[in-house]
Amino acid sequence: MRDLDSGGTRIYLEFEYRRVACRVCGGVKQEALPWLSPSKRNTRRFEKIIGRQCREMSLRRVAEMNRLGWDQVRRIELDYMRDLLSKHPPSRRPRAIGIDEVSIRKGHSYAILVSDLDRRRPIWMRCEGRGEEEMDAFYQDLGPQASQAIRLAVMDMWKPFRASTTRHAPNALVVYDKFHILRHLAEAMDKVRRLEYHRVSRDDRRFIKGQRYTLLSNRAHLDLEARRALRLLFKANRRLYKAYLLKESFGQLWDYKNPAWARKFFDHWKAHLRWSRLKPFQDFAKMIARHWDGIVSYCHPDHKVSLGFMEGLNNKVRVIQRRAYGIRDHEYLRLKVLTSFIPDP
Repeated sequence: MRDLDSGGTRIYLEFEYRRVACRVCGGVKQEALPWLSPSKRNTRRFEKIIGRQCREMSLRRVAEMNRLGWDQVRRIELDYMRDLLSKHPPSRRPRAIGIDEVSIRKGHSYAILVSDLDRRRPIWMRCEGRGEEEMDAFYQDLGPQASQAIRLAVMDMWKPFRASTTRHAPNALVVYDKFHILRHLAEAMDKVRRLEYHRVSRDDRRFIKGQRYTLLSNRAHLDLEARRALRLLFKANRRLYKAYLLKESFGQLWDYKNPAWARKFFDHWKAHLRWSRLKPFQDFAKMIARHWDGIVSYCHPDHKVSLGFMEGLNNKVRVIQRRAYGIRDHEYLRLKVLTSFIPDP
């Protein structure tokens, strides 16, 4: 049996099994060895090291380092992830959940990913779509009692997520994810930039050209050169200057702890759009007004959960897919994501 390498040399253990004749069933039983893996080809500690390496490297690289076949490494990692998940099962009664869709391949193919926001780890994933029927499967797996115990559900403004949550978890308060809303605001900012590029004269376009990511970035993250470019742009185009100030100030909405003050801030922010001729921002304000109940819910002190965790998890899924150059096996991707936040044993 293959054991841990030593000094770059492969180590194999040679041993003998005990075989015992069972007086009850009349069969012959083989001795169970706790240090031997279920496949009976390697030791458990060897497969544990392989599983740990697969969490940081691609299957091909791990296979090359340990002089194993790609399919062998994949089987070892699957066993490692299933064992890890059995020892650290997700909570069956979460209080606050986060719901998000993850793109798993080109062509609008999505998976639903649900996380426990209190424990900060993914707890459920399904790769068959992002419709209401697929979302219902999560609450069916969770059970009616645990579904009714959910108090907070953070999601984007996708209607099937809210409809399924409202039906299966009536006690859950829906909160719309801050980062999805700010993504809509960034799209509005980019539309204003494109409209202004086509509106101004050819000489003034040189100030706007190449400034897309500068306008979309947070001012605190810009270097000195980018800030100088912004100052020149704002002197040349006052409409972009106003749009940028509105974009930067909108994030203060999530700092309020009183719904009345949050509404007052939004009304004041919206009042600046009255004579601004910023139609993308006006459309964005209408969208916020339609979904206001799901945004203002975050003001309550008991609802202050980590909204950035879902965005970080989405990025982590993309890193997993990029490392494997795309994953077609849905079960493998599911195990990879669900075990990504479990610490190494």
